[in-house]
Amino acid sequence: MALTLSLFQRPGGVLFLDDDPDYLDMLGMVVPAQTQVELYSRPAGFLARMQSEPAHWEADAALQLQMIDRWRQGQPLIPQVLRYWASRPERYHLAQVCVVDYAMPGTDGLTVLNTLLDWPGARVLLTGQADEQIAIQAFNNGLIDQFVPKQATDITRHLLGVLRRLAQAPHPRLNTLWRGVLRPNQLSLLQIPSVAQWLRDYTHHHWVEYVVIGEPFGLIGVDMAGQAHWLQLEPTSSLPDLADLAASAALGMDVVQSIRSGQRLAAVELHQQLGLSGRVRTAPAIAIGEDGLLMAAPFQLEPSELPQPIYPYRNFLQSENHRMVQDG
Repeated sequence: MALTLSLFQRPGGVLFLDDDPDYLDMLGMVVPAQTQVELYSRPAGFLARMQSEPAHWEADAALQLQMIDRWRQGQPLIPQVLRYWASRPERYHLAQVCVVDYAMPGTDGLTVLNTLLDWPGARVLLTGQADEQIAIQAFNNGLIDQFVPKQATDITRHLLGVLRRLAQAPHPRLNTLWRGVLRPNQLSLLQIPSVAQWLRDYTHHHWVEYVVIGEPFGLIGVDMAGQAHWLQLEPTSSLPDLADLAASAALGMDVVQSIRSGQRLAAVELHQQLGLSGRVRTAPAIAIGEDGLLMAAPFQLEPSELPQPIYPYRNFLQSENHRMVQDG
């Protein structure tokens, strides 16, 4: 069974290239405000912006690989991910999706996209009626991820749906990297369709980025305001082990029993990895998926509990997301 859940999710820029400034203005108005949008009316400006993208992607992937290598050497992942988010706000500038019109003076969108062979983001082609067969062939050949007919009456809804699906889709290389921190039984649970759907819905409504890790099992996420959260995942088969861990943390027999019966989860390993003071926190358990194999519980991390403050994505959007058409 394929893994349909993105193990490493972050926001990124959506770049539009179209020679019609009015159409670009319309796109700038309809794409949701929580998406970073850049609008280009000429290929030269668009290609100049994209020239350094492969190198930036490689540098960011190298940082992720370093985190995983340090984890293999014994360093816990949760503090590393939190430090990465705090120290690398430039990750928000990475181009995630490029949406390019096919018909443009002097060139075509497919030619433009084919110059981005080393860029690992998603490619969308906007097509006129006469261009659809070209787009279908390009899609079948793996040159683009999606095409959207401009003449469709519901193009706005269609395009926004495509952008949403591409934003949530697992990135092949990054998912391969982060699969390495999960055990086979954890991957099997995440492959259950109802579990994956529950987690996609939860992360979409609560966070702008997250990472799935295996020790402890769960998702570390951050919201628009830079507030960090931990969603602990616990297989029901391991509830007795967690109850024993809670007992060793002196949580009391009533709490231990509520964990053993699947009513609450205790964030013992989160507490240990972050060196938190005070009593280990617990939260009500939620059954996720349809098979009764997995429980979840959300925990909020206070700013004082983080290694460093996380620059909010909301602030980034306010400073960068002006949506002016660039015609250079």
